[in-house]
Amino acid sequence: MSDLKESGVDAARQENITRILDSAERLFRHYGYAKTNVADIARDLDMSPANIYRFFASKTEIHQALCARMLAANYQQAYEISRLPLSATERLRRYAHEQHKLTVETMLDEEKVHEMVIVAIEREWHVIEKHIDRVDQLLAEIIREGIEADEFAEQDPEVAARCFDASLITLCHPQMVAQCLAKQNRATPDELIEFAIKALKK
Repeated sequence: MSDLKESGVDAARQENITRILDSAERLFRHYGYAKTNVADIARDLDMSPANIYRFFASKTEIHQALCARMLAANYQQAYEISRLPLSATERLRRYAHEQHKLTVETMLDEEKVHEMVIVAIEREWHVIEKHIDRVDQLLAEIIREGIEADEFAEQDPEVAARCFDASLITLCHPQMVAQCLAKQNRATPDELIEFAIKALKK
């Protein structure tokens, strides 16, 4: 009986956290991160600020949780691509294209979201570092399979994964994408992706 009660409490807590994060994201998108405070989120939810503080100690903590949620969706996309019944080459190509598309659509098309992402990057939160490590592990697994299938040259898959990811930084880092998007003297996404994949080949 107590287990059922605890699970009910956990579900209610998670529901409140989700509501707070949904509201915060909506307000951050509309007004911008800097112009939104905890009182605004509380007002949007018809709660008291004290109630918000039962779940999050500060606006920064809410922002961190939102960042983690966005990165979880990003990781899920990468994970699903890594499991597709395609060659390692095609999975890496698709991963790179989808990451670029996600960066452009989610982080640049809406200026207020871009602001939120930049603040997170500048603060070097551990959730971002953890996300990079998890994605690199997925890429290493794809590259390892590519080596075994004789698609790629014999090499350390983990080093290759870090290098592959780093070589595509201008496609996935919001600030760099924003700076390079409209410039004619930069490599196109297709050119960069094919160059990075070619580096793995024999």
